[in-house]
Amino acid sequence: MKKTDLLVIGGSAGGILSATTARKAYGDIDITIIRDTEKVMVPCGIPYIFGTLHDTNKNVIPDAGILEANINLIIDRVVKVDREAKRVTTEGGETIEYKKLVLATGSLPIIPTFIPGYDLENIYGVLKNQNYLNGVLEKVNGAENVAVIGGGFIGVEFAEQMRILGKNVTLIELADACLWQAFDKSFTDEIEASLKENGIKLLTGTKVTKFIGDKAVEAVELANGEQIPADLVILGLGVKPNAELAKEAGLPINARGAIVVDQYTRTNDPDIFAVGDCSEKRCYFTGQDAPVLLASTAAMEAKIAGSNAFQLRLVRANKGTISAFSTQIFGRTYAAAGLTEARARQEGFSMMVGEFTTMDRHPGSLPGAQKTTIKLMFSKCSGVILGAQISGGEAVGEMINILSLAIQKGTTATELNTFQVATHPLLSASPIAYPINAAAMNAIASNCRHLNEGLEI
Repeated sequence: MKKTDLLVIGGSAGGILSATTARKAYGDIDITIIRDTEKVMVPCGIPYIFGTLHDTNKNVIPDAGILEANINLIIDRVVKVDREAKRVTTEGGETIEYKKLVLATGSLPIIPTFIPGYDLENIYGVLKNQNYLNGVLEKVNGAENVAVIGGGFIGVEFAEQMRILGKNVTLIELADACLWQAFDKSFTDEIEASLKENGIKLLTGTKVTKFIGDKAVEAVELANGEQIPADLVILGLGVKPNAELAKEAGLPINARGAIVVDQYTRTNDPDIFAVGDCSEKRCYFTGQDAPVLLASTAAMEAKIAGSNAFQLRLVRANKGTISAFSTQIFGRTYAAAGLTEARARQEGFSMMVGEFTTMDRHPGSLPGAQKTTIKLMFSKCSGVILGAQISGGEAVGEMINILSLAIQKGTTATELNTFQVATHPLLSASPIAYPINAAAMNAIASNCRHLNEGLEI
């Protein structure tokens, strides 16, 4: 029987960072990661295997970091957690005792078993398994008509990559807009226009009722009776927590199937932590259940778990998920953090909104310059930032990280209006029109107009 001080089940972002953080926090303890795949895929890189990388081996998280940290790595699958004996049993017959355990078992794709024909050949969910993805890659290369079901980030990114390969692509979304959970209408309109301009057939507000085919899929039937030709289907319907192991061990599971944890990522067993997609998420603003399953959120939680495994060292560090996203679609970057305006109003927030558009170089005639559009939402009374959305060039990917930190720190519109920025003609917008400053100023100005009524100067 093997023994270890800290056992981590799962080898993606949550598992890796739980282990490496614990190594830095606690020094020379015995740490073991156990995972069920030889290689670990970069989760967010999976769509790009198909249209950009063309090889699953180019989308691998290296093991160098965990091996250099002297962390034991076991390739096997845990089939049972015995909480009373504080040990786990693997499919290969191994028994491992632990002092502390971190569950980082991730998520599984949602498969629409309620749709007839869901089990036909060439209909694929997005599993984070290299062998599985190699099989999908082989089928994609021979496909002509591809239907992508679901207009979230994975669906949109797969649709783009399939189109880059020259496939006939239909993207089908049940809601009225793609990416509606992250962006307001002005941004979703821009995204959808880009998809259509690049040759993707986009069907929003559309329900799939049947997959048609004999042995393999041949078409997708819609609620209106229309049939969309498809010799390959990608299911981008989202993911669900992979928490069966925890459930069988008797740990509490919430209504969405996620492991219930506190703000220190602890379960109700003081020796078991849970991080990443398998664990419960709560909204930063409301404290309500927020099923936002992101590698960046898993990384944050893993650092808390790794630091707090044997002592509480990071106090109240996890106050909820901010829901920070970024993606790139046909060369243009879209990013969001916090609440959308629609969601904030639905939650009852009184708001002021600031918007601004400028070029991301100064002058805008410089090579490679792109238009940047930004929208910031603030609490009308306190001025605290509630959410942000940006579209533009690659710099947008880091600008949203500034705004994610601003949300986490409760930064106000005045502070964002006056925060000092490093600008350069080849790298950024002008200092007199830096998007974050300018949008914050416009929000303040919109709120101040009523104060000027009747003012004599």
